[in-house]
Order: sequence, then structure tokens, then C-alpha cells
Amino acid sequence: MSNPFPGMDPYLEGPLWSVVHHNLIEEFARQLTLKLRPKYRARTEERVVVTAPDPIEVAVVRRRSPDVSVVSTVSGAGGESAAATLVAPLTQEFLPRESLTETFLEIRTVGDGHLVTAIELLSPTNKRGEGAAEYQHKRREILASEVHLLEIDLLRIGESFPVTGPLPSVPYFVFLSRANRRPKVEIWPIPLEAPLPVVPVPLLAGDPDAELDIGLALRTIYDLFEYDGDLDYSGAPAIPLSPEQSAWSDACLRTAGKR
Repeated sequence: MSNPFPGMDPYLEGPLWSVVHHNLIEEFARQLTLKLRPKYRARTEERVVVTAPDPIEVAVVRRRSPDVSVVSTVSGAGGESAAATLVAPLTQEFLPRESLTETFLEIRTVGDGHLVTAIELLSPTNKRGEGAAEYQHKRREILASEVHLLEIDLLRIGESFPVTGPLPSVPYFVFLSRANRRPKVEIWPIPLEAPLPVVPVPLLAGDPDAELDIGLALRTIYDLFEYDGDLDYSGAPAIPLSPEQSAWSDACLRTAGKR
């Protein structure tokens, strides 16, 4: 079954996102490799981030599975609570730090391996919680270099690319910072109802931009890996939608035969 939405599927913004993220980066690399030969290479890279679990996803789990144990006391002789000092009134789980492997994409020249463009598909770790500060530091390093940065943000919750002016009230964005045009940033605002765009991937001076079709990449991996078999479209997505977005989502799912 194909993606029931014309663009981004909001149901992917949950526990399945780490899989989708990896698949999308690999598909970006495959798509661009055909367009970059013979001068450039698209290569996936990995980094490990040690952080606390995503606070949004933890909240979702807690809403679905309450982890607070309510302990009732037992009255003993004289009406006093038996062993009152030995029974904790609440029991919860601590949030252990975890190691997350993040995938990103680099465009390098053939031969000397010169880094030309960094392509980042944001994850929850990049946008919120402890990992956001680490990613922001990496972003600042790229913006201070001669490397182009293409940042694709398909997550509705968290901090976005820092710009001086207000951004449209839409859930998704693509930001492009060309090394030769800084501090200017090209921005593609993406409404929930809109198809995902085709965006330019800048290369070295004198070479035309390559084109990255984000929508085609998502459709390709959605069909290939059959995400609909892992998603529960009968209820609301993990990251809630507004009432208007929920009504629109319901209509899309009904048209696609998912409800």
C-alpha cells in the first residue's frame, strides 16, 4: 500500500522514525549518486550520540502505559498505618541514557574526498532534549566552514533552524545554507497537506546544482519497506495533530481505505 498522504505521513513521526530516517538517507544517497557521477560521490556517514530518551516519546509512552504505582496503606492496631515508613508512596522508572546512531549524508569530490555539501535529515535527538545542543554545535561548525548545508526537517516538534525572521506556521521545512551566500538561508516551508519538494543540492562553483526529490524518496521507501504494515492508522499519531489536521488526516485515510 502506498503512502496515504500526498506528502509527509505524520504517523511516521513516532517509534518508527529511526528506521524511516535511515532508509531515507540511504535513498537520498542512491538518488543523488546517479546525478553526481563522475565528479562527486554521495556517502552515508554515522555518528553516535549519548543522550537521555526523547522527552516527547517518553510522554507518549507514559500516556499509554501509566507507570505510577498507587500504594494503599493498611491500617493496623489503633488505626495507625502498618509499616508506613517502609512503603514508598510512588514507584517510577528512571530515564537511562542511551547511545543512538545517527545517519547523515556527505557529498565529496572523487579523488581527494573534499567535503562539499552536508545533508542532514533531522531526528528527534537533533531537535529536542539533550541532543539538540550537540547538534546545534555541529551545525555552527558547518556554517562557519566552506561547506554547504542542506537541512531537511520532517518533524513537527522541536527547535528549527535559527533564522532572523518569523517562519510560516507549517510543520515541515527544508533549509539550505550555501557557503558562498551566507548568512542568507533558502527556505522551503512545507504544509502538512502539500507534497514534499524537489530541492537543490549545491556543489562546487561552476557546477550546476543537483536535484533531490524528497517526495520521490519517501514514496520509494514507503512502498519498498511497506511501512503501512507497521503503522496503526486506526487512532491518532504519536505526535498529536490539531483538530483541523486530524479531520484532514481522517479524510486521507478513509480515501486510502485505511479507515
